[in-house]
Amino acid sequence: MLKKDLRKKYKELRSKLTPEELDDKSMAIANRLLQLDIWELTYFHLFLTIEEQKEVDTEFILQILAGKDKEIVVAKSNFETREMTHYLLTDNTKFRKNEYHIYEPVDGIEVPVSKIDVVFVPLLAYDTKGNRVGYGKGFYDNFLSKCKPDVVKIGLSFFEPEALIEDVFLSDIRLDYCVTPMTVYDFR
Repeated sequence: MLKKDLRKKYKELRSKLTPEELDDKSMAIANRLLQLDIWELTYFHLFLTIEEQKEVDTEFILQILAGKDKEIVVAKSNFETREMTHYLLTDNTKFRKNEYHIYEPVDGIEVPVSKIDVVFVPLLAYDTKGNRVGYGKGFYDNFLSKCKPDVVKIGLSFFEPEALIEDVFLSDIRLDYCVTPMTVYDFR
């Protein structure tokens, strides 16, 4: 399928999930992450859930990371340049919701992308090769292209993979893993 068709399909599938299903599936994804061999690493980049889009609730992952004393990094997006600035999450971090319903840090301690070890990647769909479909703005492909070569890229999805995304671009960055409530897919 083409990306535009996959976006439509998975937005529709997400819209049908009840609040209870969102909670249960998000918790299952967080628990399944514990199976991955990533916990010796230090800097974890986490996206903050867009509730209006019925994304995976990353609050459960946030609790695991905090419990393991990991350095948690969150981003602020610039929609003119399509760049993200990355900040260390601290007790003093203040957030505001932008016009796209994304919670973003107002300011804080900036973290260079070269420090980031693991990136949890939002997505709408993905395929059996680790290609993903996001919202189409290119923020994450741009960001991931600047990360160190061994950064671990982990997609989070309520759903199983598609067989093939037909219109993958050379600039699209593949995932290393995708974690669903039932399975961990390894694309390395």
